[in-house]
Amino acid sequence: MPEDLPDYALTAREHWTRSNAEYTNARARQRWAQEHIHWGVWKNPESELRILPDLRGLEVIELGCGTAYFGAWLKKHGAARVVGVDITPAQLETARAMNEEFGLGLEFIEANAEDVPLSDGSFDLAFSEYGASIWCDPFKWIPEAARLLRPAGELVFMCNTDLVQVCSPDKERVSERLVLPLRGMHRLDWTSEGASTEFHIPTGTCSGCCGVLASRSSTAGSCTRARTPWTTPTTPTCRRSGPESGPPRRSGGPGRLSGSPGRMA
Repeated sequence: MPEDLPDYALTAREHWTRSNAEYTNARARQRWAQEHIHWGVWKNPESELRILPDLRGLEVIELGCGTAYFGAWLKKHGAARVVGVDITPAQLETARAMNEEFGLGLEFIEANAEDVPLSDGSFDLAFSEYGASIWCDPFKWIPEAARLLRPAGELVFMCNTDLVQVCSPDKERVSERLVLPLRGMHRLDWTSEGASTEFHIPTGTCSGCCGVLASRSSTAGSCTRARTPWTTPTTPTCRRSGPESGPPRRSGGPGRLSGSPGRMA
């Protein structure tokens, strides 16, 4: 893998190397064994949200796959091919071990989700569940997803809401106060538990960014769509990131994150 990665990709790789040793490797087998698809910290079932298209026969790429449990779920639900992309060797080592154990036939590439070494128009579905959707620059990874998708393909990703982000001080828990401006939000550098960088752009900006998908239309006029199950806080003690974020900093359970389906066309 080329080492000319942006600084935030290098810190993300360091973060997930540590996290793999601390908890994601240990959790992987249980997650891979799961039969039903769910979203987010509070495991909102796909059977109720119905975010995903019919997976039968689809070729799928996961951008920022981590230990690839979500890709495993998609393969179990009928995807013909699932390719996981991640920059962290430790996470991919776990993913490959699980893939061998469960025999699902996933494929893995060590690469930056902003610059994937695969041909244009290779997939029917691109998705990210708290992967590239929060750890990569949306002005880079979303156009890259568009490049990888076939006409009429779809992008599905999960990230935090505007409200979560504007109420996020530099610590793990979301506060009851607005502490960050929404206008111009893009890169968020955190330091409280070691250096890490997340990305978030306001919903309106994200809708415009996803407009690159609609520009990839076929001769029949069909186009790529983007669907987003945003996560919405219902209590002031939610965690900032997703299901692989690790244990809470303080005692007490995390607040509820409930998936709210949305679509951007």
